[in-house]
Amino acid sequence: MADIIFNNVSKDYKMGEVSIRAANQVSFRVGSGELCIILGPSGAGKTTVLNLLGGMETATSGKILFAEQDITTMNDLELTDYRRYKIGFVFQFYNLIPNLTAVENVELAKQVCKSPLEPEEALRIVGLKDRIHNFPAQLSGGEQQRVAIARAVCKNPDLLLCDEPTGALDTETGKTILGVLSDISRKMGKTVIIVTHNSLLVPIANRLIEMKNGKLVRESVQESLADLEGIKW
Repeated sequence: MADIIFNNVSKDYKMGEVSIRAANQVSFRVGSGELCIILGPSGAGKTTVLNLLGGMETATSGKILFAEQDITTMNDLELTDYRRYKIGFVFQFYNLIPNLTAVENVELAKQVCKSPLEPEEALRIVGLKDRIHNFPAQLSGGEQQRVAIARAVCKNPDLLLCDEPTGALDTETGKTILGVLSDISRKMGKTVIIVTHNSLLVPIANRLIEMKNGKLVRESVQESLADLEGIKW
């Protein structure tokens, strides 16, 4: 059974008297433990889909099921618990607190969830066990992004949502981040969804969801996955 099901989901935004449909009857499935890429240009609706799945936006119509729970019927308190306990978020910009060390930034996530990993373990998973006492200004961009991933992983979420996690990084640093996300999916069994405009990342994903103008234009499953070393952008 698919862990995530979008069933004819639409999202409209009101701007004065004008209504803009950012997602238009989107339907797809993502299996538990898969690494899925949502691909599309700016304005395609991919971030809207990510925000709907993360419980940060509410659908105008349609159903969104996660582990057989219908997110679209949740009230505000239920959505808060869903975001807190089920979801880990990783964004393009790291959103680290500059006067806290790496381990202290990760510890913030531990305080809001039920069964967290130890912050030191989360940082070990992303390859930063020797940098836990460094402040963000003492870390490279890629290392800061790994701290942000560790903060999300520390919650021990069922689902990791990543919005352009390599968008501000060079190729080699981006590969490191993709390797971390791939390991979280394949070794830890977590479902990972990456939103990107970069089609060169597609070969690493179990599943591709391609969007354009708010609509799903292609959904495919890949049995054979590419080696990260062959990816460049």
